[in-house]
Amino acid sequence: MSKFQTAMQSLRQGGIRSTAWRSAKWLSGRFDPFKAKPLASIHAEDLIGVDWSKPVAFNAHVLERPATGYRVAWIISPPSRTSGGHQNAFRFMSFLEQAGNPTTVYLYSPAKYPVVDIPGIRRMMRETTAYPEIRGEFRLYDPEAGLDGDYDAIVACDWEAAYAAHRYEGRAKRFVFAQDFEPAFFPWGSDYAAAENSYRLGFHGFSAGAWLAEKLRTDYGMSCDHYDYAIDPDRYSRVNTKPRNEVLFYARPPTPRRATEFGLLALQELHRRRPDVTINLVGWDMSGYDVPFPYVNHAAVDIAQLNAIYNRCAAGLILSLTNMSLLPIEVMAAGVVPVVNDAPNTRGVLDSEHIEFTPMSPAALADRLLAAIDRPDQVEHSARIAKSVADTDWSDPGSVFVGTFDRAMQNSL
Repeated sequence: MSKFQTAMQSLRQGGIRSTAWRSAKWLSGRFDPFKAKPLASIHAEDLIGVDWSKPVAFNAHVLERPATGYRVAWIISPPSRTSGGHQNAFRFMSFLEQAGNPTTVYLYSPAKYPVVDIPGIRRMMRETTAYPEIRGEFRLYDPEAGLDGDYDAIVACDWEAAYAAHRYEGRAKRFVFAQDFEPAFFPWGSDYAAAENSYRLGFHGFSAGAWLAEKLRTDYGMSCDHYDYAIDPDRYSRVNTKPRNEVLFYARPPTPRRATEFGLLALQELHRRRPDVTINLVGWDMSGYDVPFPYVNHAAVDIAQLNAIYNRCAAGLILSLTNMSLLPIEVMAAGVVPVVNDAPNTRGVLDSEHIEFTPMSPAALADRLLAAIDRPDQVEHSARIAKSVADTDWSDPGSVFVGTFDRAMQNSL
């Protein structure tokens, strides 16, 4: 059957609108240069150049700490102004640098767009309050040159970066700074397979929370340490001591693991029952999306503005289908009840009595949000929540990380 005959058959069977939609979808997939393609986020040379089926004992040797500190190369995708994962990774880079370890940062960016501008990125980081100062040099990773320095340790912050770290020919120990189970970012396909195989490269892991560390040990045989979550008390605190009649939702449609569409269903039900409750959407500009209820669109605000928003709210809906985000503990510091989907990956990170772990049902989530607003001791309960995390700050996880890093360097793994 010719293409013309196929098109006429589609027109007869599906009608004009259906045929136009299918044609537009086909054209978009065939000719859109900005459409994400499988394996587009990794240099082909890195993936081809690493055979994970032949294990390498990267961490079997011992490296005593030099007087000038360990020379550490970090490999990470280019940071953005609102990327929490990047902000946290640079926080831990800073901990290691402040402990006397010279730092080099390689930005891993194989995509044709955007072109990475290192001075622009460093300027953005200086102007954004969430990023610490990194004194070391920033470089753009080139797969032909590789990591062109003499390093004692290489830390990969993304699954793609692990392949680049593997290709380094020196004796540096190899580590993964794991903040999430990255294969789950993709459907089961090429990207999933490549991301999953990055856990089979023989690296040692430093993971965000105990759940991910246990998963990497159990499912992939990785040696792995973890650090616990904390808050920055200079940023997050309870300043509103009055009753609250607002809720917030961390909405981020481009990040499927945050289940934005599911959360909107729960909030739709909440609004149906209680149209007097103000709903705040934080994390992404939702003005171009079909949101079936009134809301305050905070978009991706600077971290410095978040505490004021949190202090308006009695409860926060925070969904995490892979590793738990930092938001539950951060909103708790402001006296907010976190309503979180009940799962091993959430309880395994922050199993607090003040978190409302709730079945993944829109009606059940709406129930818990309204219960937090309507409880007669809402103000007192808000104070108890904030007090429960008041003694946590990032200095403790930072010390844990520096200590586990030194032990990993000085022991055979």
